[in-house]
Amino acid sequence: MRYKILVTGGAGYLGSVLVPELLKLGHKVTVLDTFMFGQNSLLECCANNNFDVIRGDAREEDTLKSILKNMDYIIPLAALVGAPLCGRDNIGTITTNKDAIVSLTKLASKEQRIIYPCTNSGYGVGQQGIYCTEETPLKPISLYGIAKVEAEKALLDRGNSISLRLATVFGMSLRMRIDLLVNDFTYRAVKDRFVVVFEGHFKRNYIHIRDVARAFIHAIDNFDAMKNESYNVGLSDANLSKLELCAKIKEQVPSFVYLEAPIGEDPDKRDYIVSNEKIERAGFKPVYSLEMGIKELIKGYRIITNSKYSNV
Repeated sequence: MRYKILVTGGAGYLGSVLVPELLKLGHKVTVLDTFMFGQNSLLECCANNNFDVIRGDAREEDTLKSILKNMDYIIPLAALVGAPLCGRDNIGTITTNKDAIVSLTKLASKEQRIIYPCTNSGYGVGQQGIYCTEETPLKPISLYGIAKVEAEKALLDRGNSISLRLATVFGMSLRMRIDLLVNDFTYRAVKDRFVVVFEGHFKRNYIHIRDVARAFIHAIDNFDAMKNESYNVGLSDANLSKLELCAKIKEQVPSFVYLEAPIGEDPDKRDYIVSNEKIERAGFKPVYSLEMGIKELIKGYRIITNSKYSNV
């Protein structure tokens, strides 16, 4: 089947990978984006007759109403992403990450299908040695996590929706973000050769950006079997502490030195391990390992330096 798909925020870190993949499959894709970072990541898509792009804000109901007509799927990627950026703009975070999604639930018809990128940061601080599943109570500890969790609830209450709770994403994108943990630590290994780690025992789960795009496509292809549920999306063999992540990077950058600070705190207090068994039972398996992503990032950082390639 070929579908008409609206992707809000489609020129961002994830959308810049997902949109070309959707076009390759023959879908008609319309992107709504403010281009707030001045990115040009979708220029190559402009030659595709199945691609359309609108410069606008996903919070504007009149704009959404005019675009939503005849869409089969809606993928609302538009968001202020990450605790630091959200901390700088509380109002923008609430209106974009939550209110715009609530508005979408009212404007979209009941027949239109929504696939939403939530975050597994909603688990906050987990219990040591116990995997967070989709049944684990959500206890977000940042405004970013709170807004995303509330938006997820609105969508699942609405029905005809799927929520993908993404692990910490890594990998190269045409709209690059260096402020994500794997991307950041690998950048420091390549450019600075060292990093000082705060609270290095804190654990997280990770997922390659191309596997995230594959998860969205899997959800489209298996929507009826997966709808009205949330799914953790991560690498089951990559529930790693920050120090364990550094060791993985050092395997490929031998000159990398990492030290754990004896004092000081990480403002990001997330610490949890995650089970991805549910989406694996639904037929989805990642194909990009953490090692593959680090190798890719090393090559990418020979090309770019950190100026405009991060959210903060």
